[in-house]
Amino acid sequence: MSEHVGVLGRIRRLLTKRTPEPLDVTRPDLVVVVESFDDSEACSTALDRGAQGAPHWIEADDAVLRHHLELPAAAVEEALALAGQDGYTAAVLPGPVTSRHSAAAGEVPLSLILQRVQRLDAMHCAQEKSRMASLAQRLGGSALGWDALQPE
Repeated sequence: MSEHVGVLGRIRRLLTKRTPEPLDVTRPDLVVVVESFDDSEACSTALDRGAQGAPHWIEADDAVLRHHLELPAAAVEEALALAGQDGYTAAVLPGPVTSRHSAAAGEVPLSLILQRVQRLDAMHCAQEKSRMASLAQRLGGSALGWDALQPE
């Protein structure tokens, strides 16, 4: 009988286990813990660097993964709609947004930062980096890089 209670107790604990609150992207204590704006750098290399630095990336914790894109103004709405299907939202940053690249003739590029909360590892980071580069290219823009934020 005690073995039966033990099994039921374990099942009950598993079912009632509390999941941590999702990371809030508006938390004031979020800081950049890893970034890569070099197309040739592997995500694993950037994450290793982030784990060594201060503040450092903590692999076991959720992070706000942000992709920095530069797009023609006319493509921003489509980018938001497409990325929104995968849970991405536009990041709101204080201050003016400036372009890092020169615009094509007659176009004014806009910087767009798409973000979502996820557990970050090298494989998923590389997949998302590739996905965002493809999205930006299809819409006539470019992916500038990515960064990730976690609480201090």
